[in-house]
Amino acid sequence: MFARTFRLLLLATLCALPLGLRAQVEASLVALKSTFPANSEKVVVAIRLAHEPKWHTYWLQPGTGLPTEIAWQLPEGWSPGPIRWPAPKRVYDTAGNLAGNGYEDVTYLPIELTPPANLPFNNPVTLRARVDWLMCKDVCIPGSAELSLTLTPTDPGAITTANVTDSTEGSELLATLDLLPVPLPDLITATALRSPDGKTIRLLITGIGPQLSGSASEPWYFDADAAIAYELPQARVANTPEGDLAFDLALSPYADPNATRLRGLLTFTEGPAYEIDIPVEAAPANSDIGNSSLGIGHSDEGATPVSMPPLLALAFVGGLILNLMPCVFPVLGLKVMGFVQQAGSDRKTITTHGLVFTLGVLLSFWALAAVLALLRAGGEQLGWGFQLQSPAFVFVMAVVLLAFALNMSGVFEFALRATAIGGELQQKQGLAGSFFTGVLATVVATPCSAPFLAPALGAALALPVVSSFGVFTAIALGLAAPYLILALFPAAIKLLPRPGAWMETFKQGMAFLLYGTVGLLVWILAGQLEANALLAALIALTGLAFALWLYGRATAPSAQPRRPAFAASLLLAAGAVAFGWPRPAAPTDLVWEPWSAKRVAALRAEGRPIYVDFTARWCFTCQTNKAAVFSGPGSGEVLKKFRDLGVATLRGDWTNRDPLITAELARWNQAAVPFNLVYLPDVPAPVALPPILTPSIVLEALAP
Repeated sequence: MFARTFRLLLLATLCALPLGLRAQVEASLVALKSTFPANSEKVVVAIRLAHEPKWHTYWLQPGTGLPTEIAWQLPEGWSPGPIRWPAPKRVYDTAGNLAGNGYEDVTYLPIELTPPANLPFNNPVTLRARVDWLMCKDVCIPGSAELSLTLTPTDPGAITTANVTDSTEGSELLATLDLLPVPLPDLITATALRSPDGKTIRLLITGIGPQLSGSASEPWYFDADAAIAYELPQARVANTPEGDLAFDLALSPYADPNATRLRGLLTFTEGPAYEIDIPVEAAPANSDIGNSSLGIGHSDEGATPVSMPPLLALAFVGGLILNLMPCVFPVLGLKVMGFVQQAGSDRKTITTHGLVFTLGVLLSFWALAAVLALLRAGGEQLGWGFQLQSPAFVFVMAVVLLAFALNMSGVFEFALRATAIGGELQQKQGLAGSFFTGVLATVVATPCSAPFLAPALGAALALPVVSSFGVFTAIALGLAAPYLILALFPAAIKLLPRPGAWMETFKQGMAFLLYGTVGLLVWILAGQLEANALLAALIALTGLAFALWLYGRATAPSAQPRRPAFAASLLLAAGAVAFGWPRPAAPTDLVWEPWSAKRVAALRAEGRPIYVDFTARWCFTCQTNKAAVFSGPGSGEVLKKFRDLGVATLRGDWTNRDPLITAELARWNQAAVPFNLVYLPDVPAPVALPPILTPSIVLEALAP
């Protein structure tokens, strides 16, 4: 008892959430009634799971998490059936993020047991089982319980008027049995069509009736084979008066694109849940599956023409608000400083700088509008901020803004020799500075999509080219409006503070907003690059910072001429950018599945070799191993071996605390990563690999 309590407390500590004196999920075994006729062919019992508020457990196919499992210790002659899963629902954490498919509140998981024949009357029978589950809220904690239930067989010939149930739990179990999913009735038919690109399956339901097919019924399909991406919307692409339904279901990236059957449940807000088990057929080559823009009640007929004046006003307000966005404010702050420095200049100079800045913004927006128009004409489906879909563009922006931030922090200054080549040329560069500040403001403004801006852009992307240019012009004028006003009314500059020592403090303070923008760009890169490429980008940004620091030391006014250091800084900066440049991932047919003990068992049952990689992002050795084995010299032979043997690859990501991975590592007497296992068919125990890997070590472990 003490050892079990200690294990529970340890698991709670690992999850940073104390269990306290009461479990988040209470489990028990229940039956319809404490007695049953001795000649019964089936005895229905159930796992009763009572969840604390906001906690949930998981369905047969959880999406994330693990389904509840039961291991029976039954008297001789008894045999269990599988869990009969009630219809699940989508479950969420307290932040509203989708956590998978599962159950909340009080849930019953029915199971049919087959008793032996000729049970003696009135001789109690004790049924025992171990139940394991994963309970989640904002963290996940594995739970388990040793349960028992005592039932008494009675004389089947005895006349009784007793009720079907004799307890509250029995009545609730009976209600659960009445609501279990049922096969589709004969009057309802289901068809599954695979899209030509193999990424979507359209589920068609006919004969279901308008009461269930209406939007208020909220139909949803839960897939039993993990073939459908549980986290993506299920687009309703048809809704006819006859009550037909059509869903476009996005296939999971881990699914077999050539799967031949669709198995799962069709559920509704109220009413029955239907079992789906149908073949998947290929759709015609010209099918719109996966590309349909139709929604419930949508029609293109009689569309209301767009009123341009309100749309232009909306676009102007959106551009104006962009000035307050974090990704624009630092750049515009630099221009504010320029106006302060020019406060003593004549009216003509101030007006010229304001107009040139506005021209830079306008030309940049017109260039964006032209690019969008050309790409749209070529059939591309693009939206605002589309350039941020390019990892190379995001990386370049991070490099440029990091250099700006370091310059503002005083790490280096641009060499005076490069800018002071005569008064007239310097004046031209000043105007060029205003122009390119407008360009840079436009580039960093596009991903912000301030309030009121998104509707205007959405309309612009659907409008004729001339109208679209008008909307982009309104956005540009809104962005440039504060500076245009200062240019037209230079007296307003008197309201700005006088130049002084505060400007250097202000400049250095503004640098931190640019650092924050660099952090945002790195966050975007994290969603676009695989782990090793992201690590290379981060190292490159660090190398660039060092190169610019070295450049600053070599070009400081008080420094002695240091041409080698100057040249080294430029080479280092170029090398850093080249090293971190995002490149397409090398083609590979390796698909890493999330590790789970259940998945290992299933693959072992199939007789497939398995490679398990327990890793973490903060583990440098882990990243080195992956680079050496799967992308370095000699990796080609490893990848070929994996293909030839059909090796299944599983990854246990320990970047964040995971009690299941922690427990699995402890099972192998490990307390750290990297840890790699190779399972071979017909070999009882896996091969544990050393911490430092090479292609030859992995190949040797896979050798029969």
